Amino acid sequence: MRTTNTLAPLGWAAWIALAAPLAWAGDGHDHGEAPASSAGPAAPRFAATSETFELVGVVNGKQLTLYLDRYADGSPVKDAKLELELGGVKVPVEPHAEGEFEATLAQELKPGVVSVAATVIAGEETDLLAGELDVHEEAHAETTAHTHGWKEYALWAGAAGGALLLLAALLRRMRASRNPRFGGAA
Repeated sequence: MRTTNTLAPLGWAAWIALAAPLAWAGDGHDHGEAPASSAGPAAPRFAATSETFELVGVVNGKQLTLYLDRYADGSPVKDAKLELELGGVKVPVEPHAEGEFEATLAQELKPGVVSVAATVIAGEETDLLAGELDVHEEAHAETTAHTHGWKEYALWAGAAGGALLLLAALLRRMRASRNPRFGGAA
């Protein structure tokens, strides 16, 4: 019975030493509420407003999505017609949904500032909106691959070393309890 009582604390200590590194979370590995993050740089966009209308455009490659709202309350403009110019070039626009339009550009926009002019016709209301679209060149593609830092490797190496020391102490104690020493004074 003495062996079982002596080995139990060592077994628990080994289990705790092996399980503890699993509880230590590194950056991005805490499984808590993650902050909102984007997969990459934001798509170029512009906003043009007047006292009556607000137009927001989002560029994704050669695809341009436009959202036309009432400036006062943000409601989509119903039955509106939209004429658009980017950098002085007319771009054909098609209605997609209420207050939403789409256009396909002849080519992707080059980096730089592009002037935006839009004419909105909604029933009896007509308005000219102007703005600028700032297109940035992507410096480099970001990779989302997980990389391991030296701290993570050091943590795992330390945990493995501690586990090996506990295992060695456990084996030494087991050998000592199995081979009682015989001898003594005669």
